[in-house]
Amino acid sequence: MSGFGKLSYAQKKCVSTVGMLMQKTGMVGPGARIGVAVSGGVDSFALLKTMQIRKAILPFTIEVMALHVNPGFNPESHAPLVEWVKAEGMAAHIELTDHGPRAHSDENRKNSPCFFCAMLRRKRLFDMCNDYGLTHLAFGHNADDLVVTFFMNVVQNGRVDGLSASEDFFKGRLKVIRPALFLEKSFMRAAARQWGLPIWKNDCPSAGSTRRTEIHDWLQLEMGRDKRIRQNVFNALTRYQLDRQAANLTPVP
Repeated sequence: MSGFGKLSYAQKKCVSTVGMLMQKTGMVGPGARIGVAVSGGVDSFALLKTMQIRKAILPFTIEVMALHVNPGFNPESHAPLVEWVKAEGMAAHIELTDHGPRAHSDENRKNSPCFFCAMLRRKRLFDMCNDYGLTHLAFGHNADDLVVTFFMNVVQNGRVDGLSASEDFFKGRLKVIRPALFLEKSFMRAAARQWGLPIWKNDCPSAGSTRRTEIHDWLQLEMGRDKRIRQNVFNALTRYQLDRQAANLTPVP
């Protein structure tokens, strides 16, 4: 980890846990060109910094690029990211869109604002990956997201499913990866603070009032009653995800 100084416990946890999942799943290989989707929040920014460190550690060469799609609530919110990538000498594509206001307008009558905005954002990220010849698109979903998504699928859709650590799109031309999927958000939050990452506020008017937030708050309440619940749920889901990933990687005879 030469060049990054002495890492704190939380920072080491980020680097080692991300590295473990990358290794176990064969997530990236030599020559990988990875775009990290950065929203400006803790999770994605901490992942970007962690991937920067992983790039220096890996025994083969990869490229890391920051991708940011400003939803349009605050046209200047991404300014800290511009300065950060410039100081770090990191490649980046940062652009302003009208996705957020459109998601909250009459144009979107059928879907929730979050679904509509996320759909537009992902499509734009896919286009960026194609434009820059990227092989991987990395999202900052963490262990807390894995747990919430699993329970949302069970409660709302009657489906046993979580989040994939790695999945192919466009007939394998692009791989969507979630390197921090087994990393608890508390470590990412502490590491981001210690790295001095310029996190900015989410200006979306729907922030904090979604169904996902309700499920998250309910889980936090239940897990707070007994610390063993949190660890047991996390252990079960990590095993489930690894087993599913292994099944997907095993060739069919």
